[in-house]
Amino acid sequence: MTPSSAGWRFSGLRVLDLDGVSSFDTGDDEVLVLPLAGSCTVECDGSTFTLVGREDVFAGVTDFAYAPRDATVTVTGEGRFAIPTARASRRLEPRYGPASQVPVELRGAGSCSRQVNNFCTPGVFEADRLIACEVLTPGGNWSSYPPHKHDEDRPGESVLEEIYYFEVRGDGGMAYQRVYGPDIDVLAEVRGGDVVLIPRGWHGPSMAAPGYDLYYLNVMAGPRRAWEICDDPAHAWIRETWATQELDPRLPFGKE
Repeated sequence: MTPSSAGWRFSGLRVLDLDGVSSFDTGDDEVLVLPLAGSCTVECDGSTFTLVGREDVFAGVTDFAYAPRDATVTVTGEGRFAIPTARASRRLEPRYGPASQVPVELRGAGSCSRQVNNFCTPGVFEADRLIACEVLTPGGNWSSYPPHKHDEDRPGESVLEEIYYFEVRGDGGMAYQRVYGPDIDVLAEVRGGDVVLIPRGWHGPSMAAPGYDLYYLNVMAGPRRAWEICDDPAHAWIRETWATQELDPRLPFGKE
């Protein structure tokens, strides 16, 4: 998925199923190589990074690699890898992101408990425009809730173009994603490998069906690298209820 195929300007995503070697040019994009399942080595601009990876997205956080625009990247290994991308104006150096430096945030409470792996967010990992994080939601819980948006005050204009990439634990598992606004109203069933594009408007909740844990990768980019966010005022009061509820004891994922 490229900005052109999505019909917007900045955000993109590729998912690479690999058993061997894959090389690609980054062109105008800065990119990450993020193991979803498996391990690999990443070569770029004379640097080689060995990614230990993980068994699957529910096994814990992973290390990752960053490659700048105008570079050639070679990935060697076996597994499934996400390649988040963003149109970039600055060219930074290739870098390794260790799993030990990924901040893990346990957000919400009760049935709104979820885990956020902030591996490439502002203030955590430097990039030109790319923002990326992972959200893991235990079965039966809601995340991306209260609903929020990244729009500017001018209707129809967006600070961040956002991609949700989903995986669901359990055969036949499903989840649901809501996106709505003045000119959009979607409630869609999603399954492993599905992608939802959010160019504007309120989004959330992401609903994990009971018995099926939910993972999604958020890829965001816009004119500036700022995590602009505001809650739907009709539902913002939900946050106040968390003070009287316990965090879901199933979190964090991968704690064993």
